[in-house]
Formats: sequence, C-alpha cells, structure tokens
Amino acid sequence: MLCDVTTPQDLDERFREAVGALVASATRRAPEEPVRDGGTLDGARALGLFDAQLVSRHLDLAARWLRSFGEGYYTIGSSGHEGNAAVALAVRSTDPALLHYRSGAFYCARAGQADALRDPAGAGTDGGGLAHRVGIAERVAEAMRGQDSAGGTGPRRADDGAGDPDGPPDALLGAARDVLRGVVASADEPVAGGRHKVFGNSALAIVPTTSTIASHLPRAVGLGFAIERQRRRGDGRGQLAARRPAGGPGRGDLEVPWPADAIVVCSFGDASVNHATAAAAFNTAGWCDHTGLRIPVLFVCEDNGLGISVKSPDGWVANTLRAKPGIRYFAADGCDLAEAYEVAVEAAAWVRRHRRPAVLHLSTVRLMGHAGADAEVAYRTSAEINRDLARDPVVTTARLLVESGLATPEELIARYDEIGWQVRKVAEEVIGEPKLDNAADIVAPLAPRRPVRVARAVTEAAGRAAGPAAAARGAAFNNKLPEDEGPLTLAQTINAALADGLLDYPQMTVFGEDVAVKGGVYGVTKGLRERFGAPRVFDTLLDETSILGLGLGAGLGGMLPVPEIQYLAYLHNAEDQLRGEAATMQYFSRGAYRNPMVVRIAGLAYQEGFGGHFHNDNSLAVLRDVPGLVLAVPARADDAAPMLRSCLASAAVDGSVCVFLEPIALYHTRDLYAEGDGEWLAPYAGPGGWSAGHVPIGRGRVYGVGSAEDITIITFGNGVRMSLRAAAKLAEEEIGTRVLDLRWLAPLPVADIIREAQATGRVLVVDETRRSGGVGEGVVAALVDAGFVGSARRIAAIDTFVPLGPAARRVLVSEEAITQGARTLLAR
Repeated sequence: MLCDVTTPQDLDERFREAVGALVASATRRAPEEPVRDGGTLDGARALGLFDAQLVSRHLDLAARWLRSFGEGYYTIGSSGHEGNAAVALAVRSTDPALLHYRSGAFYCARAGQADALRDPAGAGTDGGGLAHRVGIAERVAEAMRGQDSAGGTGPRRADDGAGDPDGPPDALLGAARDVLRGVVASADEPVAGGRHKVFGNSALAIVPTTSTIASHLPRAVGLGFAIERQRRRGDGRGQLAARRPAGGPGRGDLEVPWPADAIVVCSFGDASVNHATAAAAFNTAGWCDHTGLRIPVLFVCEDNGLGISVKSPDGWVANTLRAKPGIRYFAADGCDLAEAYEVAVEAAAWVRRHRRPAVLHLSTVRLMGHAGADAEVAYRTSAEINRDLARDPVVTTARLLVESGLATPEELIARYDEIGWQVRKVAEEVIGEPKLDNAADIVAPLAPRRPVRVARAVTEAAGRAAGPAAAARGAAFNNKLPEDEGPLTLAQTINAALADGLLDYPQMTVFGEDVAVKGGVYGVTKGLRERFGAPRVFDTLLDETSILGLGLGAGLGGMLPVPEIQYLAYLHNAEDQLRGEAATMQYFSRGAYRNPMVVRIAGLAYQEGFGGHFHNDNSLAVLRDVPGLVLAVPARADDAAPMLRSCLASAAVDGSVCVFLEPIALYHTRDLYAEGDGEWLAPYAGPGGWSAGHVPIGRGRVYGVGSAEDITIITFGNGVRMSLRAAAKLAEEEIGTRVLDLRWLAPLPVADIIREAQATGRVLVVDETRRSGGVGEGVVAALVDAGFVGSARRIAAIDTFVPLGPAARRVLVSEEAITQGARTLLAR
C-alpha cells in the first residue's frame, strides 16, 4: 500500500488492518476505571476522546476528498496530531484557546467538552470533562447489525447522523460541520463566514488565529497578562467587551469574557520555535515571570519534527524549550493518549495554581504530508514515513481501548466507519451551501464604523468629566486643569488627553518603552504613572513585537490598551502584529472577537539636531496598506485631543485598531510664522467643548489664507505647518490658498479632498512621505477616481532613507519647494 507517499486511502486501510490485527482483551474494565494502571484517564473519557480523534481524522480525509474534485480549498490537516484532544480535556472549556492549524482534535474535543457542560448528566469532573461514553460497545454492535446483508467493513448508511444514537454526539458532528464549512469556504461557516478556514468559535472560547508561523503567541502572552490583571483587581469585571460587540454606546460596560482563574492555551508547531515572534513571546513571558508579573499561559508545542520539508534537528526543540527562562517545561508522547492526558493535566494544573507560564512539548507525527499538494517523497524516505505511520495516534488509542477491555477491534472499526460515514455525509451537505459572492458582504466585518455612536460616546465622556467625575478629574490634575493652563504644545495636549482617557476608561492602560518612569523620550507621558499608578502606566521590555502582542491580548481580555512604539522605524520590526493579527480579528470572527487598541507612534521627520533614518522615518505605506486600520496624524494641539478621543471611543465602541501617529518635530513647536508668535499653540478644551469640537474619523480640516480662491494645498503632519507658511508668502503675491489638513490618512477624507479640489480647480499635494508608496499617491488616485478635471501637481520626499544632519534637507519637502510648486501650477 505504501509505495512512495502516504495517501488518504493508505491511511484508511492501515487503520483497519492495524486495529483488525489487535486481540480482544479477556477482561473488560468498567468505564469509570482508569484505562491504564496508575493513571487518571478513565474509560469513559478515553472513549469520548477517541470519538474526537476519529472525527478529526475523518475531517482530514473529507477535506482531501473535497479537494479532489475542486470543492475543497484547504487541506492542511491534523492527522498524526490527534493526541492534542487530551489537552482539551485537561483544561477547562472556558479557558481561551489559540490553536495551531493541526489542533483539529482539540477543537472537536472542546466541542464535546462544552456540550457536556451544557448537559452535565454523566459528565466528567476534571477540567470540565467530556460526557461519559458508557455503552459504546452496545451501540457499536447495534450499528454493525444494521449493515447490509452483504457484510464487509463499510459503515451503515444512516439517514440522520445528527440525531442517530449510533453516530457521534451532536456536538462532534457540529464541530465537523464547522470545520468542513471552512474547508469549502461556506458563507454559513460560524466564525469566519467563508473568509478563511480557521479553528475558532466564541461559544467554545476558541480565538481564531490565521497564523502559520507563531504570530499568535505574543497575543497569548498579552491575554494571559490581561486575565491576571483583571483577577488581581478582585472584581472579575472590566468595562470593554472583547469577545462580542458592545451592546450600546459609551465605554461598553460588559463582563470580561474570561473567568478570573482562566489560563490561556496556545498551540504551535515545532518549526515555529525558531521564528522571531515565538522567541519574542517566550522571552516576554519569561521576562514578566522574572520581574514578578504573573502570566498564566500554557504553550503547547505539537512537535512532528518537520516544518513543511525542513526537519527539526534531533533534540533541538526540546533543548530550546527547556532553556527558556521563567517557563516550566513538560513533555509527553503526543501519540499516547493516556500519557498526553496525564502530563497535560499536570501542566495545566501547575499554570492555573501558580499563574505562571509553562510549555507542554508533545511529540507527534505528521501523516499525509504538509497539505494536499505536498509530495513527501521529494524529501522523505519510505522508511521515515513508515516510522511515523507506526505511531499513528488514532491506532494507538484504539490499541489502548482494546487492551483495557473497553471495546473489541471489531467494535472500534465499526465506530470508525460510522463516524466516517457521518462526516462524509456532512461534507456532501456543505458543498451546496452559499459562498460569499459580493464585496460588501466580504468586507462587512472588517472594521465596522458607527460614527454616531462614537460621537455620542465622546459626549457622554464629557458629561461624566464635567459632572460625576469632576472631583476625581480635578484631583488627577492636582487641581490644575489643562483647560486653565493657557495655550499648550502638541505634546502637552496629548498628555492631557491621555490623562482624561485614563480617567474616563478604567480599563485603559498606557505602556511601552520608557513611558512610565521617564515619561517618554519626549515627555509626552510625563506624570501619568504618578497620577494613575504602575498597573495602568508601565514600562515594557524593549521589543516592539511584544509591546503590540501585549496590546492585542489585553484588548481581547477586556482592556483598552494604548501601547507606544517609540519611533516609527521601530514598528517595522513588528508590523505583522498589526497587519496579520490585529486587523484580521474582527474580519475572521465576524465581530465575535475584537482587539480594541490605540497604538501611539512617534514618527515622521524634520527633527532638529537629532536625526538619522531610525529617528526620522517617513515611511507610512505599511500602515496605509492594512485593511480597516485607522491612521490618525494630528498636526496641531487643538486637533490632537479630539482626534485621540475619537480613537479611544472608536476602539471602545467599534473595537477599532487605531494608530495615532504623532509628528515628533511638532511636539514642542510653539510658533507658526515668526519667532514668539505662539500661533502653533492652542488652549486645551475642557469637557464643555468636547462635543462641539468632536473630530469624526475620516474628516479633514480646511484653512483659508487670503482669498482662498486660487489654489488648494492638500497635506498632513509637518506639511500643514510648512504649507501654511508657504500660503502666507503666496498671499503677499495676492494668491489665495486653501490648505486641507487630511488629519486621517486611513480612511482618507475623500469627500473633503474632492470638495476642496473643485473649489479652486488647482491642487498641490504636499506629501512628506516618499514619492513611491507615499500618501500622495492615494490623494491623487482619489482625484482621478472622482473625475477631477483640474490641474494637479505633487511634491513628495525623495525615495531614500533620511540621512543624518543637514543632508536631510536635500531629500525632504521644504517650504521653498511648496511655494515654487504652487507658482508653477498657477503658471500653467
């Protein structure tokens, strides 16, 4: 049967042959007895786990079958990893789980586990348990008697598997339907709705992850941090719904979705231990543990020894995981159900008791290759494949059940066939389900926008600040309210707005490198730690991936995180945490999960006396390219506070992922036209002005200089100040200018762009980012798409990194270039 490559048929036939060759035990253990002397896994639970393993195996076979005639779009399977079902039983069904793409048996077992809790009659007692599967032998025997008179090993063809007492439990068939809907990209798939095949289900506390290489591990650390922080608060509640959309406007005062003593379960493959995101997650978990912070995360490494075709060197994974400081190491044979269960119970109990991270290293095998198109013969020998087949965990579990006298080989083969028939029947049913067929439906859950609710949330925050919270606000500002301090700089305004946010959102936290004790490199967070305490304003380790991962998990855990990335250039080390993790959460869960977050980043160029490309980065392309991401760039103090309030409200109300990009060169700028004029300062609006001064996401700001009839300059950030100065010079030449500050680079204020362009018929786009991939490209495209027929010209930075010192002026946009560009445009 096995020549050069394992096929689904080979795997199916080998199961029958291997189990058929087993010898029935002379004695039978009772279902409540351990399946192995000295163990704790009883027969009833072992039978339930075997069902979950069989469903997972048949899901893989069904996926290959669907793919064979073009109806299946995903064939990365779990065959060989079915021992992870034991992990599901060892933890609670309310413990959030972020699963590896080969954790199918865990998903199925979790479905049965949760079903047992809904109908606890006969349910197990440890870790939530699976329903007792007492009487399997009788049901299997009855199923066999129902076969046709021709005999054979084929399953009885039931008319209705979902309610068939001889078939798998309804919960397992429901799990099978969930997975197969993902395989065929059905719009009825319950978590992603046909957008991707993921293991995710909010009812099962399984958080969907699209990660193939460990990018979900930093989120798991952040979620553990959030759960423990909420537990230590003592009330088990928070004010932000992360697991489901808020039911109303405002702060979303809903229960935190995870129990106070929950632990986080996070599975991944052995090859992932080498990836930077995994290294960051392990390092952060260990770093937190070393500093006394508690992170209750159980990492589960499913080690089959292969990363597609690349072998993990013998001993490398074990040595790597053992060496992680601050992380307890457990190991088990993942092909031995009883051993995997015993060690998983021990590991989960240790994490839950100590609230500290641990890793469970499961030795598994990979059967049928990486995916349907993978020909293992190209990189593996037949002997290697045979060695893995000999460890098939489904066969191993069948052997355990036979040796313990819980079932005969014939009964287990009949069970295998019956479940196989039921899964195939479900596969046939889901083929005809509708697919996503229009763009509006596809993007609907990407980034929901409810601007009226966001505006109402800002108004309600103002009411609280001026009313019930007025005394607390006064105390937080030491009775020196920012609105009474006179004109403020951009940095001072952001500081005040952060303080007001921390006052209004009890679940809000500010964190990052140097933000707490030092108060930020530029003093933007100065004094916040002293006023609000270390639990809410704290310093992190120096790693952007971990900072964003903490934010992702914290948002999922009921908090409103406001992480800081110290410089824009540092984001590029970790940008996939925004692109692949943050921005996809609502999209791939249809809003069942979300990760509200406002990421503050100091960026852009034009710093005086402190430069180089790491501190003067003008690259925003990666942020503008992330679907659904909100990108705000406040240029002036009087815009910064309302824009930040909009971002915080949008995160709380809509679960938005916002990036608040702060132009470093404008942080402490005071003057606009002449030294000492103070026209770049602005007074801070008190709560009474928040509603009237609300800045909706995606709305620009227009300045009129002179007659404002001759030319429109469209810009943002540092370009606003330079353009206003250029416009003043043009006014001396009797040229009237309209300056549109975009304020929001994603989504662009397209309506404002078109209106202001048409007002003069001449547009000068001033873009401080690079010519290639810069913001100006999006502005010009918006004009073209709208059919703008006037004249347009673009000034942008040169396609280069920003050099050190005076050389930077040679590659960046200047006031002189803006003035000359306007004159050239007017001369046409």
